Amino acid sequence: MDYTFIQGYKYLVGIPRIDSKKAVDISQQFSLSLPLAKTLVARDMSDKEAIQDFLVTSAEKDVADPALMKGAIKAVERIETAIKNGEKILIFGDYDVDGITSSSLMLMGLLPLGAQVNFYLPNRVKDGYGISNKIVKKAAENNYKVIVTVDNGITAFEPADLAKKLGVDLIITDHHRPHDKVPDAYVIVNPHQDDCQYPYKYFAGVGVAFKLISLLYTRQKKDLPGKVIELLLFGTVADVVPLTGENRYWVREGLSYINKSQSYSLQVLKENSKFAKPVLSSMDIGFSITPQINALGRLDDPRQGVQFLIGTNKQNVDHVGKVLLELNQARKDIERGITQSIIKQVETKEIDLDKENVVIASSTDWPAGVIGLVASRIVGQFGRPTLLFHITKDGIAKGSCRSIQEFNIFDALRESKDLLISFGGHSHAAGLSLKVENLPELKARLEKKVANELTEFDLKQKLTVDATAQLSDFSSKMISDMRLFEPFGHENQQPYFYVSGVVLVKRPQLLKDLHVKCLVFADGVIKPIIFFNRPELFDLLVNQADEPFDIVGQITQNYWNGSYTIEMLGIDVVHIKNT
Repeated sequence: MDYTFIQGYKYLVGIPRIDSKKAVDISQQFSLSLPLAKTLVARDMSDKEAIQDFLVTSAEKDVADPALMKGAIKAVERIETAIKNGEKILIFGDYDVDGITSSSLMLMGLLPLGAQVNFYLPNRVKDGYGISNKIVKKAAENNYKVIVTVDNGITAFEPADLAKKLGVDLIITDHHRPHDKVPDAYVIVNPHQDDCQYPYKYFAGVGVAFKLISLLYTRQKKDLPGKVIELLLFGTVADVVPLTGENRYWVREGLSYINKSQSYSLQVLKENSKFAKPVLSSMDIGFSITPQINALGRLDDPRQGVQFLIGTNKQNVDHVGKVLLELNQARKDIERGITQSIIKQVETKEIDLDKENVVIASSTDWPAGVIGLVASRIVGQFGRPTLLFHITKDGIAKGSCRSIQEFNIFDALRESKDLLISFGGHSHAAGLSLKVENLPELKARLEKKVANELTEFDLKQKLTVDATAQLSDFSSKMISDMRLFEPFGHENQQPYFYVSGVVLVKRPQLLKDLHVKCLVFADGVIKPIIFFNRPELFDLLVNQADEPFDIVGQITQNYWNGSYTIEMLGIDVVHIKNT
């Protein structure tokens, strides 16, 4: 799609150049609001079949046979043998939302089939990421015959060799990209393997675990437990995988399920976040529910996270729910402090973005479990690849990195693997560890790669809108139509709209010194708009007075005291005076 770019206050705003007649035809043919028809055209969905496929999901169309996934049949056959013979199975997970939901899902899938199964989640600080020789050895000593990893294992070379030596069958299920070779495990189930024939590749770890369990239940001619669908929903949304194809189908199924039947653990999470709306959306899951589940990984005993999600003991769920509320608030405070620290380094030119294209910062005080969240915020703030590190007392830098769309951080790390102790992840999010003395050389190599491969335009903070719109378009009809586009998330963002020529009805309000709330008028319509975490816009808008300007934002329904109102979430402003 071609775009016309115009500079906003923060973003270089891209407006798609679309075939307007085609958008009008789609609007009439599918009875869609015109801005949403324009959105489809901007997203390269113009023919009837493509639009129908997007708006209407079905198992027949979107869900492939799990037996197509390389290694799935062999893995399921081994699990069936273990169940039949009463062999002990150990699930080994991870401490983030994907790992905890994957472990819970595998457990909820195996227990009803009579499996002798237990689980182990590493402690973020004491154990670190991924299965280790220590865990394999301990499992063998306790007579476990099968270990199933979830959301990890694709780089577990030494543990795989040790498992083989000790007579333990290691089944690796993972979704992270393999390196040049894979471990010598009993079997590996990962759709990113080069010769895997499964057509959809973009599952979270919980999605790969789900495909294995669904194949097992199909072979056993049994129906999947409903709780499995809830856990699949949480893990998929939380891990920010693309909400396209099969992921889109299963998230829709999960939302349908939880809006009819909510587990006790979900009820506790809703109460914690003071969630009042009668219906949960994928955005609600992402912003209100999964950040709390992410706090499970910061529990002293991460096993409590699985016990909370499974929710068999109400008293235990209530207790962990209260701890989660406290942990999540503490996480927010720590995250805010680290973010402000890095922003200050940028403002004082300690990190000089006029000369540097990659943000690298480290501290002995930053908790490893928070820096990934902060890295995402820094990328959003400055539009640069960001690597943040926790420095251990042993001189090891353990980091999380997030990147911009134009720069593949996984490939960049692979090119510098000689400097790293370990690394893994995806094109725009990864984890790594290295000796602290190697940080300057890693920084130099990444800077050189960015300078060689990216242009000045690539490094500008850009926001591409989906369609132009008028305030009068933002109606209950449009809200209803937009539900057909859900679930929203990675690679299916809630649409951004460009509205021209609005004027302020009255002086803007600054809420909590952070958020700017306005009433704007255009086309005979008045609409409220709020800019979250954009306090710098307050004085600009006050100064704008009654001069017209343009806004970039999203349409949303605000629920308050039992009723809905339609308003805009502001993202940026264009054509502001004196900017």
